[in-house]
Amino acid sequence: MPIPPADGHLPPGVTPPAVVKAADLLAEAARTGAPCPPVRGLFEGGGDLEAAYAVQQLGVRRALDAGRRVVGRKIGLTSVAVQRQLGVDQPDFGALFADMAVPDGGEVAVGRLLQPKVEAEVALVLGRDLPHRACTVVDVLRAADFALPALEIVDSRVRGWDISLLDTVADNASCGLYVLGATPVPLTALDLRTVSMAMTRGGETVSEGTGADCLGGPLNAAVWLASTLAERGDPLRAGDLVLTGALGPMAPAAPGDVFEAHVSGLGSVRVGFAKEGATL
Repeated sequence: MPIPPADGHLPPGVTPPAVVKAADLLAEAARTGAPCPPVRGLFEGGGDLEAAYAVQQLGVRRALDAGRRVVGRKIGLTSVAVQRQLGVDQPDFGALFADMAVPDGGEVAVGRLLQPKVEAEVALVLGRDLPHRACTVVDVLRAADFALPALEIVDSRVRGWDISLLDTVADNASCGLYVLGATPVPLTALDLRTVSMAMTRGGETVSEGTGADCLGGPLNAAVWLASTLAERGDPLRAGDLVLTGALGPMAPAAPGDVFEAHVSGLGSVRVGFAKEGATL
């Protein structure tokens, strides 16, 4: 579902011109494959987070109108390492669509993304709604059917990843694609805070971390997301996929690269990037 603004300061039914312009710039970048300049300068004072979420909301609404299907949410910027990489200091969220899924062991076509980077995460699949504004870890444990290892292939429509928090929020939290492992694991068999992660590119380790590196634990990240979305009137629902956030630094991807991540207790997940000139 579209993400409603958290407050009511925008006139009902009226989308500010700056929000439309930012959404148009990001959409054109995605359509043409040519990244756009940062959009943060379009917002008055350069610091209106709600305007950035309004841009995201407009992009999601346009995607739904075009026939795409939302299947869950991602939490971004949960790792201190990733926050340092991008110069931000708080998490954000974005919408996941069905057509973003890549099969485990699959390959991403050349040109499908603009500036891809890969990070390893824990994914949760919900069996119950999470409607409470003050969600708890117990609520998440009761709601989550199982966990999976995941690779998120983040992407930015903003040139050179020159992004602030406002830019990445407006750009649907820099969503690109995602890859899920094949074997679900119930949370009763896991302590997500202590899981360890190692991600390789071409067999060389490029990222390492633990569950605790994700807001102190992936369940904490899920609690933040559930509470935030419930506060905004669009709570997580049964069946939703939740990408809980990076367990370590993200790594840039290039044609021909193969990434594999292993998360202890969850197993491995793998994805490749087609070489230049390859046809899929």
